[in-house]
Amino acid sequence: MIYLSGLSVALALALVPSCTEALKDGECEVCVGFLERFYQTLQDNDVKFDSDSIEKALLKSCKETKGKENRFCYYIGATSDAATKIINEVSKPMSYHVPVEKICEKLKKKDSQICELKYDKQVDLSSVDLKKLKVKDLKKILEEWGESCKGCVEKSDFIRKINELMPKYAPNAAKARTDL
Repeated sequence: MIYLSGLSVALALALVPSCTEALKDGECEVCVGFLERFYQTLQDNDVKFDSDSIEKALLKSCKETKGKENRFCYYIGATSDAATKIINEVSKPMSYHVPVEKICEKLKKKDSQICELKYDKQVDLSSVDLKKLKVKDLKKILEEWGESCKGCVEKSDFIRKINELMPKYAPNAAKARTDL
């Protein structure tokens, strides 16, 4: 009998979520990164720290995002095609100057997908051998630059296009590659 009650207490404690669910290092990387930059922009632009002003600024900021940050904006409902809207979970605490990490912890409880977002690794164009990259990675480089390669069929076509555009988008990398 005592064994069963001890087992039921242990099971109950295991099922009850802990109160301290602080973020681990690297967790919610996109959420924390985006919101820190957003908070800094609000301070730099002297935006009034009330919920409505922050919400408007967040919607405006999310219109200009790409990639993982756009996905984050979608999850919180700050894009036009979002199905749910939990923007107030960001704007209200931010109006009270709650730390970004705490806001992301709260968002994680609402939607765990938010903290699963991670930034893509950046390719060091100055030292990488483009011939060893996959076509998918070459396309991603062009996409980050806002370019496309119409008529590119083979890997060599993508490499040629990247080398052609590198002085415009990554001048330091282009200079380092010519020094090789």
